[in-house]
Amino acid sequence: MHSCMDWRHISFDWASVRAFLATAEEGSFSAAARATGSTQPTIGRQVTALEEELGVVLFERVGRGLELTPTGLELVEHARVMGEAALRMARVAAGQTLSLEGPVCISAGEVMSTFVLPPIIAAIRKEHPGIQVELLVTNQVSDLARREADIALRSFRPAEQDLVARKVRTTVAYLYATPDYLESLGPPTTLDELAQGQFIAFDHSDVYREGLSKLGLVVPNSNFGWITSNQLVQWALVTGGSGIGVMVDEIGDADPRVVRVFPERLAFPFETWITSHRDVRTSRRVRAVFDLLVEALQQPGNG
Repeated sequence: MHSCMDWRHISFDWASVRAFLATAEEGSFSAAARATGSTQPTIGRQVTALEEELGVVLFERVGRGLELTPTGLELVEHARVMGEAALRMARVAAGQTLSLEGPVCISAGEVMSTFVLPPIIAAIRKEHPGIQVELLVTNQVSDLARREADIALRSFRPAEQDLVARKVRTTVAYLYATPDYLESLGPPTTLDELAQGQFIAFDHSDVYREGLSKLGLVVPNSNFGWITSNQLVQWALVTGGSGIGVMVDEIGDADPRVVRVFPERLAFPFETWITSHRDVRTSRRVRAVFDLLVEALQQPGNG
């Protein structure tokens, strides 16, 4: 049987490639050693040997860690393919079927993480029990380029060129309050009367107040009686009858304790985008989780 493989140009060994891939994914020689059951000096020697054999620099030191050079970033994708092939070979040899295993980190806001994602993640875990899902719950924008997360759910389209993104839904948020709280205000029949209530702010900036003002609701600073960036605490204050706050309609409308406040005048539409780094998308497990999230959150017309 004729082989078309050019063996003369393959001078490096798999152990060096394995050390390179583990270091790229773990971020340091010591972490790669722990992940592979090797030692830090051995990993370092293998990576250096691979650099010498290929005639390239694969890593540069950044602080106490390592970051891939542009050449390393390009080569690591081929190393991942080799790694997955080696894994398939080992499993086939052991008579095992190929499954997706390993960690995937998803970054999402507090409301999405609490009310929307749990059943979706449970379904993902049921389909791929070998995937370990880490949920990074934050209302801040996670830096995908620095691998703070593999996948992020964001309320805007990312501008970075090296990110892939899918818009999955357009949601509307409204102001909510308990009927008893609104009754204590009169109940209000105009926006000026509503402005006399107590509102729950996200922070000390004027962004929220100015957003309300643009919709015709001019709330004095003294009426932002609560300030908390934690959306779950905000919602607890609203449902407990302490004031007026914002929530997406699918959650607010489903809660019998509250009602929408002037919904025809005070509505806040926003989008949900699922984003990931192009490099990370070459990981089969990350790609699988990304696609399952899109499928679960997708609304018609948002392809």
